[in-house]
Amino acid sequence: MRSKFQILHCYRTFYPESQGGVEQVILEIVQKIDNSCVLTLSDRPARLKLGGEVDVVAKKRWCSFASCCIGPGLLSELYRLHTPLLHFHYPWPFGDLAYFLAGRSRPLVITYHSDIVRQRLLGALYRPLMHRLLSQADRIVATSQNYVDSSPVLAAYKDKVKIIPIGISEQEYPQPTDDQVAEVAQRYGRDFMLFVGVLRYYKGLEYLIRASVGQPYRVVIAGRGPELRRLMTLVKDLGAQNVAFAGFVSDVEKGALMRLCRAVVFPSHLRSEAFGVTLLEGLMYGKPLISCEIGTGTSFVNVDGETGHVVPPANPAALREAMNDLWLNPDKAERMGWAGRQRYEKLFTGERMAAAYRKLYDEVLSERGLAR
Repeated sequence: MRSKFQILHCYRTFYPESQGGVEQVILEIVQKIDNSCVLTLSDRPARLKLGGEVDVVAKKRWCSFASCCIGPGLLSELYRLHTPLLHFHYPWPFGDLAYFLAGRSRPLVITYHSDIVRQRLLGALYRPLMHRLLSQADRIVATSQNYVDSSPVLAAYKDKVKIIPIGISEQEYPQPTDDQVAEVAQRYGRDFMLFVGVLRYYKGLEYLIRASVGQPYRVVIAGRGPELRRLMTLVKDLGAQNVAFAGFVSDVEKGALMRLCRAVVFPSHLRSEAFGVTLLEGLMYGKPLISCEIGTGTSFVNVDGETGHVVPPANPAALREAMNDLWLNPDKAERMGWAGRQRYEKLFTGERMAAAYRKLYDEVLSERGLAR
């Protein structure tokens, strides 16, 4: 039976149950492209609408191994939701298996968010299925030319790769009131260095903390994740009294933090960080950026010397030098922030990303003799 939906996004989790960059990208796309829905897994299976308009079908998550969520209920739902086009978000090995068991023959778009970096054994076992899926795809979307050029996997599929940078929509971000900004300022002050994100192993936060010791400015780390306890212990051991953990923050609180900070610091040091939505948010709020050169889209978002500083990865001294430069030179920080805002408006709006995906969907369906 043909579904009322035309585009089905499939990924291991969804927003707001988890708030990583991939989840935000999926939400941005489905909010802007009609007749889209999301199929995912959750500990709390449900059918729901996000924001009153985005349909999400969450099947039961049975277990998770090396970040690979597994739930056989996904198979029957994928078959039942017989949408004309499937949009899978890579990497997710169980999702790939589900495609071949219940979704094959339908047009397939894959957004390639990241190489598998840490799970080398899983990557080796998964490689045959991965190449089979990528070979089957009608299009593979990469989020930057930087990642295409540096990914050994994508090198084999350049003839079907399309580059669509991630975009975010300013209107989707609730603006804090002056009172809400003042409340956050009372907790953390102003002109601090800000990190926002899930506290994962590849985020480079250990190096940020080491870079912060003894500096005159505060460093605020907003977010939660598996590295929190280890990082809090490190702060205590180093006596880094200027480092504050904000924990989970709402979108309103995040907006207030962005308005109050001097710069956004994004110290990810491994290729698992393919783009960095937080960097886009920094551009959108007109803040200078500090990131690391890891051969991915982070250096496409943040142009060294123009929108901020790009430093070597896993290098506390380089991070400290970049933060000190923006701390000691507020006029430079303001100029870089202004340049970042212009770059956001030119390249990274949500509507620009959605328009590119609409065009891509239409091309794929047309090539298959289908119409959206």
